[in-house]
Amino acid sequence: MKSCVILALLGTLSGCGYHVSGKGDFLPKNVQTIAIPAFTNITARYKLPEKLASALTREFISRTRYNINADPNSADAVLRGSVLRYDSFVTTFDPATNRGSSVQVAVTLKLTLVERATGKVLFERPAMEVRERYEIGSDQRAYLEESDAAVDRLSRDVARSVVSALLEGF
Repeated sequence: MKSCVILALLGTLSGCGYHVSGKGDFLPKNVQTIAIPAFTNITARYKLPEKLASALTREFISRTRYNINADPNSADAVLRGSVLRYDSFVTTFDPATNRGSSVQVAVTLKLTLVERATGKVLFERPAMEVRERYEIGSDQRAYLEESDAAVDRLSRDVARSVVSALLEGF
C-alpha cells in the first residue's frame, strides 16, 4: 500500500512541472562558451570590476557546463558588465563615541549577456542594485578595514544571483 502511494505521488510530481532548482538551462543549445571580459567602471571604487568578473567566472565554472574565458571573439555569448554606481554610507552610530559603527555599501550594475553570432540579448539587468553591510570596530587601535571583505561578499552574491537567474530563466 505504501509503495503504491509513493509511486502515485512521484507520478503526480513528475507531471506537474516540478524540477530541482539550479538544474535548468535557459540559454540556447549553441552557447557552449561564455566570455566575461573586464567590466567597465564609472565609479571611484578601485578593483570592484575585477572582483565582480572574477566572482562570476568562478560561479559559472562551479555551477554550469559552460566554458568561460575573457576573449569576446572566441565565445558564443558575451557577458558584459558595468559598475554604474558605488555608494557607501554609515547606517548606525555608536552612542558612546558618536562614531559610525556599521556601513552599508550599495552598488548598481548593468549586465548584459549577448549571443555573439546573432546579437540577441539573452539576459539583461540594466540597473541591478546590490547591497552589503559591514561593521566598523570601535577600537581605533585594533581597526580592521572591512570594506574590501564586504565588496568580496557582494561580488559573490552578484555572481550567485546572475548564474541562478540564467539557470532558472528569471
